[in-house]
Amino acid sequence: MGRHSSPKRQALSFRWTVVLLILLLALVVGGWFALDTVSDRSDTPSCPTISTLAVTASPDIAPVITAVGDRTSQVDPCYRVAVTAKDSAAVTEALVVSDGSPQPDVWIPESSLWLRRAQDRGAWNIDIPGTSVASSPVVLAVTEEVATPLGWPGTKPTWATILDQAATPVGLPDPSRDPVGLSALLGVRALTAAAADPAAATTSALRKLSPNTLPQAADMFARLPGGTSPAAPISAFPTSENALLKHNASDTAYRLVASYADPPVPSLDYPYTVLPTATSAPVAQEFLTRLRTPETLAALGDAGFRGPDGTVLRDRSADGRTSLDPVAQVPLPAASDIDQALNLWAGVNLSSRMQVLLDVSGSMAEPVPGTGLDRMAVTLKAAELGIGLFRPTTKFGMWLFSTNLDGDKDYRELLPVLPVAEQLQTGALEKLRNVKAIKGGATGLYDSVLAAYQSARTNWEPGRINLVVVLTDGKNEDSNGISRAQLLTELEKLQDPRRPLQLVGIGIGPDTDLAELKAISGATGGQAFSTPDPTKIGEIFYKALSNLLCQPPACTT
Repeated sequence: MGRHSSPKRQALSFRWTVVLLILLLALVVGGWFALDTVSDRSDTPSCPTISTLAVTASPDIAPVITAVGDRTSQVDPCYRVAVTAKDSAAVTEALVVSDGSPQPDVWIPESSLWLRRAQDRGAWNIDIPGTSVASSPVVLAVTEEVATPLGWPGTKPTWATILDQAATPVGLPDPSRDPVGLSALLGVRALTAAAADPAAATTSALRKLSPNTLPQAADMFARLPGGTSPAAPISAFPTSENALLKHNASDTAYRLVASYADPPVPSLDYPYTVLPTATSAPVAQEFLTRLRTPETLAALGDAGFRGPDGTVLRDRSADGRTSLDPVAQVPLPAASDIDQALNLWAGVNLSSRMQVLLDVSGSMAEPVPGTGLDRMAVTLKAAELGIGLFRPTTKFGMWLFSTNLDGDKDYRELLPVLPVAEQLQTGALEKLRNVKAIKGGATGLYDSVLAAYQSARTNWEPGRINLVVVLTDGKNEDSNGISRAQLLTELEKLQDPRRPLQLVGIGIGPDTDLAELKAISGATGGQAFSTPDPTKIGEIFYKALSNLLCQPPACTT
């Protein structure tokens, strides 16, 4: 007869069984929870490496890109998106000549125009088109005082009617620097194409815009009536629809009405561009996918952008100041067409890029009778006067030359090429006033001229009168350098009729070889000026620059 457990023992056994099952279940659930927690931690073996995608974006769209990057890092902790907001012109410069900062993996400028400029200047040697992630049409922003007599709010004023208003001061961002200005320039040219004399009509329209040219579209808002600029107010100017929306959303007494171009002009297209130096193309492609989701498009619409195809993402037209209509996405014209348009603008606006080459050889320390100054001091005073002739949009830089100023080189940079306003803010005049002649230094003219001309050719800018200006009191004295014949041969090779680059020679004092200066400047289509009396250098300098930089209506050509 087998032995049987008592009911009490059976109950105890059952309870232990239940306890063991509960403990086992707890361990299993706990294990699952721990596994799930570990899998969510980016510092565990499930993320052996954390990829960081460095994105540099135009400041207007950077906040949206940053928000999407933050959400992406939360969803996929195995990579991070680091977004930097930076002006596209500054990015272009840094890509061409490194400023020491790390290059981004992805660049989102406001316009594909910046990609072209970076490539043209040697940032990369392959075609990189980029993929548009948003758009913002270029519009003419007009005050209500201008728009109302032209039919608003029932009818929005057109570009043609606004530009035809003689009493309406219209501004323009520098087309050679700002894509908004370039689109406006192309729009003006399209409007005048059907005129009996298109060239004359275009010139007339551009001359109206020239007096109110500022470096960037963002600078225009300060020129509105009641704005912060001491200059005369303007009532209309090109800007992006996005900037206009942001302006109207701010606390301002001067809300603006958007006039849309017809025919359409290139919009800002915000190309997502994976640079050749990117370390992780798959991660960059993954982030592009996230920038094209409905959630991101909604965020772009909230920030005042349109979709890549020009459609409105959020209705903001209730007050009649903007439009719900899609805006056709017009591609940028061919580079040659853009250069042609900008060269026309340069001829009307006469904004320049000027590389100045200043002689600091020992003879520049010769005293100028009756002045108490030497040739260098007289010349520097003339140069300072010349800077006062420059338009605010003009860029200039200065090299000094003698012999062996920088190792074996006869030249060295004093001032980099920057807009006038930036030069003045960074102490250019003080640096200029401190320049002295080099005791015992000879005149290394030929090598210095060639180097300066080559630099100006490499950095030639469309939309500007590109010049090299040489100030010297002597003739070439460097027997170890190139000959005049070699210089003229090299200058001839560097000529490009589509991209004119003149050299202007200015001789100072009785020792100048005017024939030499004429031969050098003539090889580039430029001119030479000279005076045996150094006290007249101011007049000569003024005359040379006035011939090139005068403004309508004083200029008749």
